[in-house]
Amino acid sequence: MRYFKLLGQSKAQDSDNTLLTANNIPAEFLCHAIFAGDKFHDVEAAYGRVEGVVKTATGYCGGNIRKPPYREVSEGRTGHTEAVKITYDKRVVSYTSLCDFFWEIHDPTNKHFLNFGLSTHLRSAIFCSTEEERKQAQESKIRRQMKLNRRILTKITPFSKEINCEFFLAENQHQKYYLQKYYKLCQSLNLRSTQQFVDSYIACKFNGVLALDGELILDKLPQLSTTCLLPKQCRSTCDEIIQDLKRSLISHTS
Repeated sequence: MRYFKLLGQSKAQDSDNTLLTANNIPAEFLCHAIFAGDKFHDVEAAYGRVEGVVKTATGYCGGNIRKPPYREVSEGRTGHTEAVKITYDKRVVSYTSLCDFFWEIHDPTNKHFLNFGLSTHLRSAIFCSTEEERKQAQESKIRRQMKLNRRILTKITPFSKEINCEFFLAENQHQKYYLQKYYKLCQSLNLRSTQQFVDSYIACKFNGVLALDGELILDKLPQLSTTCLLPKQCRSTCDEIIQDLKRSLISHTS
């Protein structure tokens, strides 16, 4: 598995929450991309570790009803796909690079993606908003296919309201799934609502790190804590997580 380095220091003051958004990046440099690769929790976490990705959101794409609930989506009744919407700084990472990374975080040859009926919300797909995106995604797919001995089953699909293909946010409990396991950390970052989890740059990065195995968390979490200006309570909570992980790893090896 390849791990992309985290972004560097964010502009923020210790006393407020301006670090929780990507509003300091000029809008003309922000772009969006939508990927679906099996469970959206893992796709969101993986892209959260990519340098240049500043926001992530889990949601549902395609389908035949508006704002579908997870239960109906997971039962295969709405035609939606679990997907992740990524906001990225095009000065730092390209759409092509995001497509190339996509093949590394799931198995696009999994025959499960050909199933119909129950669980068809778990698919491999790239949703493209422009012809240029479609072209870059297709070229990336071809490059990957040439390295494999199995057929890639990923669908490259047009995305626009005009063809009734929209992205709907998933419920709060599905945003930043791995970060939300650490409720004290969420509390220290003042993250409560769905939109706060979606808009938070630092939540994006924390979620990516906390989805890793214990030893990798111990390696990456201190790095994240020192390169971003975090509220004092948040730094203290990170230290507690690190100490708990160290004790857990020691107990498992003893």
